[in-house]
Amino acid sequence: MRVIKGNGEKVQFDREKLKQALSFSGAGTEEQERIVSMVESRIYDGISTKQIYKLAFDLLKKESHKIAGRYRLKNAIMEMGPTGFPFEVFVGKIFETMGYEVETGLIVQGKCIQHEVDVIASKPGEMLMVECKFHMDNTTKSGVQVPLYIQSRFLDVKAAWEEQYGKDLRYRGGVVTNTRFSDDAIQYGKCAGLLMISWDYPLDTGLKYWIDKTGLQPVTSLISLAKKEKQLLLEKGIVLCNQLEENKELLKEMGITDFQVRKILNEAAILMAH
Repeated sequence: MRVIKGNGEKVQFDREKLKQALSFSGAGTEEQERIVSMVESRIYDGISTKQIYKLAFDLLKKESHKIAGRYRLKNAIMEMGPTGFPFEVFVGKIFETMGYEVETGLIVQGKCIQHEVDVIASKPGEMLMVECKFHMDNTTKSGVQVPLYIQSRFLDVKAAWEEQYGKDLRYRGGVVTNTRFSDDAIQYGKCAGLLMISWDYPLDTGLKYWIDKTGLQPVTSLISLAKKEKQLLLEKGIVLCNQLEENKELLKEMGITDFQVRKILNEAAILMAH
């Protein structure tokens, strides 16, 4: 059975890869096998991988909201668009769980010029300048020009920081993307000492790892919210599921019934449990 990947390449259907995705989402061994077998009985030669994963998600949705929400997490991140602002807020919250004090969307004076900086994260002895690269297409990679550009901006800001705060602190630049880096981007980033975080890089501490570890789930993961409702929340600065409880009145102002609000909050609580 040959399937078509997002980039148009035709490959053999890989049931183990699908099982791995289900496993990461929290599905047990029996559940994985059952869903993969159901998917296999319904797919056909030439089907797209996107259709396969949608089919698997629809089957998962019947099994568990928590598992289904985590399974579609990558798409949920992309639904934060079209602007990159919600993603910047999201990344900032992740750094907060690592113990950093975080500011987002700042104008920072470098030694030579001013820079728009997505995230500044600091804790005793350390300051980070982080750029967020948001893509709405999961086949888009951040190429080597991204870390090259970030490194040049970081060096200008670092020079100003050293004059302001001294040279004893550890200063570091970084890039976080919701998709992936090209090989040469990773090679350059490692060589330059940049913090590089993509969807699954570094292997054990990529973006999906931090989301799973912290329980910081985007509101776009929620099945019980319509797409229009998700966008309205993002526009109001409500990016995370853990912001919903204190914004129940906003949900009601959007025309959502009390029953539906309870359903949304219940799903959010299940999804955040980790």
